[in-house]
Amino acid sequence: MTATLTLVENRTEPTLARTSLTDALAAEDHAEDTGWLDPLDRLTCRTHRRWIHECGHSDLHVIPVTGHRWCRPCRRALEIAVDEVTRTVTLHCPRCDRGAATRADHQLIAACEASLTAARATRTTPPAVAMAA
Repeated sequence: MTATLTLVENRTEPTLARTSLTDALAAEDHAEDTGWLDPLDRLTCRTHRRWIHECGHSDLHVIPVTGHRWCRPCRRALEIAVDEVTRTVTLHCPRCDRGAATRADHQLIAACEASLTAARATRTTPPAVAMAA
């Protein structure tokens, strides 16, 4: 199966229907390598080889320079909570309790929520059935 990419409002995302994690990783790796996808807009993680919502809690995803998972006033990492049932993602600072406040915060939340949807689509889409000749 080949993964396809769709450009949606200047954001490239893997098509949800029948796109496995492996296909999504390959498609996003290629799109990033060719300049069509910003690494911070990925639904998959190039480093961990997982859906971004599954590894967004890793310290590797804290980027103080851009503000991704970072509380600038407290100078510490934001905690991330992923609710797979409601498909929602929240960020908060364990020190000042600030929630998502920056563009970077909202970018990460949007990527994680889209990742949750994509992962769920791969689990609920039945595999293609070969037709008998």
